[in-house]
Amino acid sequence: MKNPKYQLNAEQELTVFNFISNGPKGRIPKLIEIKETNLKGFYNLAFGDKDEETGKINDSIVTNNNDTEKVLATVVSAVYAFTDVNPDAWVYATGSTEARTRLYRMGINKYLNEVENDFEIYGELGNNWCVFDKGTDFEGFVVRRKNV
Repeated sequence: MKNPKYQLNAEQELTVFNFISNGPKGRIPKLIEIKETNLKGFYNLAFGDKDEETGKINDSIVTNNNDTEKVLATVVSAVYAFTDVNPDAWVYATGSTEARTRLYRMGINKYLNEVENDFEIYGELGNNWCVFDKGTDFEGFVVRRKNV
């Protein structure tokens, strides 16, 4: 994506990323973790504010730092980096609330033409996966790089 994004810092395996959101609420540390699930090659993407005390993700905080698009573009850039070195990985994401899932769906909708050039994108409906469609209220999303 060519949108403005924050500079990512990553550990060597490219499964943990951090960056700083900068806006009217100040400088807020963010954390992205991509962890393999019990299904081989299937990863879960977790994202949220970094809890300074525990060092873990807090995905229940609503920051409202007026940089949503820049933050989402940064998360997408982490998925690109991860799938550069794990091209066969499926990366799953859903929001911690329905509102957050809707926000992610809106982001995918807005940049679908650009993102689908590089990724296969499916949406979750109950126990089923469907090719992503702009008009469907999916409960989660999974992507995999097309050709790296």
